[in-house]
Amino acid sequence: MAIHGRCWKFGDNIPTDEIVRSERVLLSIPEMAEHVLENLNPEFPKSVQKGDILVAGKHFGQSSGRAVAPKALQATGIAVIIVEYAARLFYRNCFEIGLPLLECPGINAGVEDGDTLSVDMASGIVVNESRGTTFQAKAIDPFLREMLDLGGLIPMAQRLAEGS
Repeated sequence: MAIHGRCWKFGDNIPTDEIVRSERVLLSIPEMAEHVLENLNPEFPKSVQKGDILVAGKHFGQSSGRAVAPKALQATGIAVIIVEYAARLFYRNCFEIGLPLLECPGINAGVEDGDTLSVDMASGIVVNESRGTTFQAKAIDPFLREMLDLGGLIPMAQRLAEGS
């Protein structure tokens, strides 16, 4: 899977409570998407477009493990999340809904808002076309890769049920 899009850059230690604020968790997913990350960048929910790429630093999605946070991000249309390091529960939640996430050392220092990025999910190579730099993301576990390729946990379970 090849992805090409605009970069939205965020920093370190972003908890799920900042992705989706507590006062928004009972809204519908599309309504949550209208406010996702708004306290960190008010322009993000207003201007993010389908195919854009979210880049962040260390410990992205930490804290409460709010399962709606990846769903709200997916509803914005972002194509992939690339972080230095993701909280484990957030990481798994992304794959379970079919939202690609890569952990890529050095990525946050190597991009700026608005840069154009190309991502090869199979190889984990991330190219910042605006700056001419290349990064290598960590490999995705084959089980999680298959889950992602099938569109998430539910499609994977359906496939497994049909095969048994």
